[in-house]
Amino acid sequence: MGNRFIILTILGCFAVMGALNSFFIVDQTQQALVLRFGKPVGDPIREPGLNFKMPFTDSVEFFDRRTLILNADEKAVILKDQDRLVVDAYVTYRITNPLRFYQAVRNETIMNQRLDNILETSLREALGRENLNTLLSPKRSEIMNNIRTNVSRLASGERLPNAETDKVLKDTERAGFGIEIIDVRMMRTDLPKETSTPIYNRMRSDRQKVAEKFRAQGKKESQIIQSEADKQKTIILAEAERSSTELRGQGDAEATRILGEAYGANPEFFEFYRSMQAYKKSITKDNTTLILSPDNKFLKYMQKN
Repeated sequence: MGNRFIILTILGCFAVMGALNSFFIVDQTQQALVLRFGKPVGDPIREPGLNFKMPFTDSVEFFDRRTLILNADEKAVILKDQDRLVVDAYVTYRITNPLRFYQAVRNETIMNQRLDNILETSLREALGRENLNTLLSPKRSEIMNNIRTNVSRLASGERLPNAETDKVLKDTERAGFGIEIIDVRMMRTDLPKETSTPIYNRMRSDRQKVAEKFRAQGKKESQIIQSEADKQKTIILAEAERSSTELRGQGDAEATRILGEAYGANPEFFEFYRSMQAYKKSITKDNTTLILSPDNKFLKYMQKN
């Protein structure tokens, strides 16, 4: 009786343990993969809720459904002009195929390591064809799109034309990692401390050369404009002088004509008027003294008849 009770108790404990081991819960933020002796069984479980598995033989691997972030370590990249650049970048991705993800990398830790290698290779391939000045121009957005595209293609297992880029994938990863690349961003791009000062000096020198070139062009244009303005000024002044000379000549001629007509109309009055004008100019209020003979014609209109 006692042995039977003990056996029944042991069997009951195993039954309870089996029952407890047969069920598992998938959270809303998770997706699951059932493994039997380490091999996947059935399709991945994507919906949250209570699920069943075979006790003792099956295990469950859970994978995050949310957006995951890889904050990559700083990468030293050599640009086209042989400048070294330190790049700080990150990748956001999502696990879309838990089965493929498990077969390729098993877990997020290994995935981040592989993705870090892919990111570094893509950065070297894209930035190695550009100069530092290009990265500071509006073309930076186009470069980032190229990097994002390369990372996405490599993460899906696609072979790229560049031989160095193609070597980053293992044969077991040619089917992809079962992830979707959402975004790739460069947070910071700096020059190494030991080379930043010489490069800044070189950039400053290049900018100064460009500035001097523009100044020289501006000076040349200024001289051309000034010369043209002086030419126009000389022409305008010459035309004005010619016009004024013609007008003065016409005025003098008109005055002479009018004066001749007036003189012809009344010679005696004109002679008297001219004499009065001469007296006015010669005899002023400054006690002018004139010594003339009494019969001088200048005093004609001052003599009594």
